[in-house]
This record gives sequence, structure tokens and C-alpha cells, in this order.
Amino acid sequence: MKAIKVHEFGAPEVMRLEEVPEPVPGEGEVVVRIHAAGVNPVDTYIRAGYYRPDLPLPYTPGSDGAGVIEAAGPGVKHRRVGERVYVAGTLSGTYAEKALCREFQTWPLPERNAFAQGAALGVPYGAAYRALFQRARVTAGETVLVHGASGGVGIAAVQLARAFGLRVIGTAGSAQGLELVLAQGAHHALNHHEAGYLEKLEGLTCGAGVDLILEMLANVNLGKDLEVLAPGGRVVVVGSRGKVEINPRDAMMREASILGMTMFKATERELAGMHAAFAAGLENGALRPVVSRELPLAEAVAAHHAVIEASTFGKIVLVP
Repeated sequence: MKAIKVHEFGAPEVMRLEEVPEPVPGEGEVVVRIHAAGVNPVDTYIRAGYYRPDLPLPYTPGSDGAGVIEAAGPGVKHRRVGERVYVAGTLSGTYAEKALCREFQTWPLPERNAFAQGAALGVPYGAAYRALFQRARVTAGETVLVHGASGGVGIAAVQLARAFGLRVIGTAGSAQGLELVLAQGAHHALNHHEAGYLEKLEGLTCGAGVDLILEMLANVNLGKDLEVLAPGGRVVVVGSRGKVEINPRDAMMREASILGMTMFKATERELAGMHAAFAAGLENGALRPVVSRELPLAEAVAAHHAVIEASTFGKIVLVP
């Protein structure tokens, strides 16, 4: 079968499409024929050697995907050959025609959802869910500001927050992005390229401030975030690309909290909880992953450039 392999850490061009042996499932494992593989920013950080520098080389990138179970090993009880599933984590990587997974790295994908949508679930919706419910512990009726709400994690956060009963304000950088954010359920959308856009929050919250901010680019926004929080408000740092200077007094005066978040720290129980929520959201239509681009597997290099260098609405997926 064909798969993308990384033999050394570096620029996107280190990825190569190669012929590799087909995976064979062991105890409690399944093989999924991948119909779509999700491309996440974290994939690029791993490939560059910033995350997981201890990762044995060569390796196949990708943790998200969707497809059909092709084979099941001994002891598999809850998945069957021929079942449509989405993949959230693998043993072998999803940038391939087939992926080896533990049984509970796969989850049923409803017929109503395309494989490309299934490939958009794992990391983006997992990060959004963990930030909202496992780190910030939101309650219905609170106001949340989602920075970068037109991206993969942002769209997931808007949909999850709206379904839970939060008042949702999202930001984007273009008219198209703002329209998308509103279409996904945000009550208000702000253009983060406009000077003083955060000043509009005072009117939108009747002067109360926002209870929670999901921060996708903390090195740019964190200092300003603290100034618009409600008393007892929190910022969950989902992403950052550098250092930032803040005024601690802004946090002190509001008794605000800055919370870090990473999917790598989620426990098995926490993962099971989020995927149970996703199953319900997919079934009732509250969760509707948005895919902006589908590229052939051979164009993984272009996909990695695009996910970091360009403004992307929703998700980029690779199609074997």
C-alpha cells in the first residue's frame, strides 16, 4: 500500500509517498481503509521536530481520518469489518491507504456524514471539547469568545458551545470568514483585523465582559484577552507560536485564570467522554464538520504548507 513517510525532521518537503507493507491487526486492533485523512497544525510541528523529537524515524504522519474497517484482530468486540468509522489516534498514522488502530481509537461514523467530515473530528473537536468542558468547565449561559473561529478548532468550538447553551462570539479575518462563523451558530462575529475590535465586547456583553476566551494565538492576543474578561473569567490557551508579555494585574483585578490545554494529557476516560458527546452531536446534527479542501495523498507537502501559511476555513483533508 502507499503511505507518506518521514525519514528526517524538517520542512514539509521531507515527506515522501512510498510503498510500504500492509498493516496486520493484533489483539484488540483493527485495520481501517482510509478514505480521508485530516491535516492538523500539530502534524506540522511533529514533522518539523518541535513536538515529539523522540519519535522513532521513519514514521507516517496523521492522527485523524475516516474510512471503513477492513480487518479486525482477536479480542475486538465493538467494531466489525465493513463498519464506517472515524479515527482519532492510530498506531501507524493516517496519511496512508490503511491505518492500524486500537479498537477504541475508532468511532462509528453516521451515514449522514461524509468521510471527509469524519476526518475533521479528532483533533479539532477534541481540542475544542477539552478546552470548553474539561479545562474551563463552562456552564450554560456563560459568554465565550472564540478567537480564530473560522478555523478547524474554532468552528468546532462554536458548534459545541452553541449546542451547550453558551452565548458565542467568534472572530475571523475576512467577510467570508465572518459569514462562516455566523453560519456555524455564533451570535456575533468580529473582524480581528479591525483596530479596536475587542472594544465592541463591552457593548455585546452589556459591560460585563466575557466569561471565557478560547485563544488560538496566545503570543498575539493573550495580553489583550485579560483586559476583556469578566470577573472570575478564564482564558484557555489552545495555540501559541511564540512568547508574549502580559500585565499580571489584569488577571489579579479580575481574579482571572489562564489555563493551558493539550490533547496529549487527556485520559482514556476523558477521551471516551468527548467521543460520546461527538456521537450525540453527529446524530442530532449539532456537529457539522466543515471541510474546505480535499487534496490527493500525494500532495501532503502542499497541505502542510497551506495549513500553516494560509488562512484556512474549516479543515484540509488528504484523500488516498
